[in-house]
Amino acid sequence: AVDFLKQVTKSLLDTDFAKFPYELAKGKHVLVIGGGDTGNDCVGTSIRLGAKSVTQLEMMPKPPVTRTPSNPWPEWPKVLKTDYGQEEAIAVFGHDPRIYQTTVTEFIKDKKGNVCKAKIVKLKSVKDEKTGRFNMVPIEGSEEVIPADVVLIAAGFLGSEKYVTDAFHVALTPRTNVETKPEQYATSVDRVFTAGDMHRGQSLVVWAIHEGREAAKAVDESLMSYSYLQ
Repeated sequence: AVDFLKQVTKSLLDTDFAKFPYELAKGKHVLVIGGGDTGNDCVGTSIRLGAKSVTQLEMMPKPPVTRTPSNPWPEWPKVLKTDYGQEEAIAVFGHDPRIYQTTVTEFIKDKKGNVCKAKIVKLKSVKDEKTGRFNMVPIEGSEEVIPADVVLIAAGFLGSEKYVTDAFHVALTPRTNVETKPEQYATSVDRVFTAGDMHRGQSLVVWAIHEGREAAKAVDESLMSYSYLQ
């Protein structure tokens, strides 16, 4: 997804908006995997480049339209949001491009080796009795094949990579984030620090930037017993 968006932006800026890279999506069936900000940008950009259709897959269930009793004010409202990309899709194609609780199991190629279709499957939430976490698992018999000439992967963060956390022998939270004390960045292993998604879970890049700066300050304090970093 990021490569696609970068290519579009670079083409526009390098030509002072004289060249629009329509060849990337014009007349094509575009499949966007992921429902976050990046996925939304892919939806809107593909439509503006003349996509024949745009489908956006989201693993999680469709959020409620209004707050639920378990999500009271002043908590962040966990409700359905329709961003500009989805709004443009509704205006152009007459429907929301998002399909919830669905993922891809297989890509199908044509005789030239290019992707032309995708096999998708519905998901359901199942609790893991060992960890207590809910996982999205496929629903048997719900498979479907859809056209897909362009596939843009904008999937979110699903947890720390096990081979990384195993290598450093750091303690984890029940959600597989690297464990630290509240508002701190030192891990359970001496002089090993963490920040960003591995620390707080899936979030915006601005949080990763902020935590990177704070982690650098924590490292400085660990080495020098003080820090001038702000």
